[in-house]
Amino acid sequence: MEGTVLKYVSNLLLLLFFISCGTKTKEYAEDVYPFSKFPQVKEINGEVIELDSVLLRYPFRIHVKGDKVIVMDLHGLDYYGHLFHYPDFRYLSSFGKRGDSPKDMLSMENTRFGKHEVWTLDANKNELTRFGFSASCDSLLRDEAVTLDGDLLRSLDFAIYNDTTFIIPDYLGEKRLCWVHRNGRLINKTGEIPSANKEALQDARPALAQAWRSFLDYNPNNGVLAAVTQLGEAVEVYNLKDTTHIVRIGEHGEPEFQVSGGYGIPTGIMGFSDVQVTDSAIYTVFSGTTFKEIARSSGALPSGGKYIYVFTLKGEPLCKYILDHYISGIWVDEINKTIIATDVNNDQPIVKFRFG
Repeated sequence: MEGTVLKYVSNLLLLLFFISCGTKTKEYAEDVYPFSKFPQVKEINGEVIELDSVLLRYPFRIHVKGDKVIVMDLHGLDYYGHLFHYPDFRYLSSFGKRGDSPKDMLSMENTRFGKHEVWTLDANKNELTRFGFSASCDSLLRDEAVTLDGDLLRSLDFAIYNDTTFIIPDYLGEKRLCWVHRNGRLINKTGEIPSANKEALQDARPALAQAWRSFLDYNPNNGVLAAVTQLGEAVEVYNLKDTTHIVRIGEHGEPEFQVSGGYGIPTGIMGFSDVQVTDSAIYTVFSGTTFKEIARSSGALPSGGKYIYVFTLKGEPLCKYILDHYISGIWVDEINKTIIATDVNNDQPIVKFRFG
């Protein structure tokens, strides 16, 4: 009997040893905080807004300002951007012509409303393009194209900081953010990738930066910049007025990847696909689908996420909305408690949700 007990204890200790070796605790910086639950969880249903005048192949982004709304079609046949009247979504015109000529675009990663203009980012041409409104305000005309600094590696998103400066993630991995003058010149790089992967931080920063690819939004009213990772479940909140920086890591952890040929190959989950900083909160679109599930589905899974996570301006979890549509991009109207979203899985891809 005594020998049996000793054998059991010995096997238990051996098992605990292997478990402890296989689950090393990640050491994050002081400004990184985990989160797993939201104080509120609500289900909301979408109302489809019918469009009858323009065909959208992959409507990835949506932005609203005043009585104008822009829908960005990631895989547009002839144009990448489409201008509508808001809130009735009456089609006005298209812009960002797809083609190989000097004034055409090879891609469009995002669009941003400026004060009196619209900026777009073309990663394939390494350009920011400014469009101005026509005299009738029903179309956008190409005013100038700015070539980005050669030290910027394939920029995939941007935010407008002020009249002269843009913010772009650093995909070289040297820092976290690039500050770029409106003439395309790199001004400065700041911050660090808040990863606990010390080996990648030391030996594979470009691959780590690719894995930490993030979508940005900045609100000049409160000075808050938010960055959410396309992989994993990481939310960064920068208050550019008081220079504070807070990172929230969800239960799925930071972006996971393997290095192959100098590139980061994703191995974890699809994370966030969009973010908006309003005057009072941060709204994000989240998926959570694993790459194993994606591989097993053979392309049958819907694109996008069916969750909207809401955080305070300090990154604290507020609410989790469960949707009846899979969506990619959002625009939030806090005054009227509505969210306009893009659903690439349906022929009528614009959906309105009411929340609150």
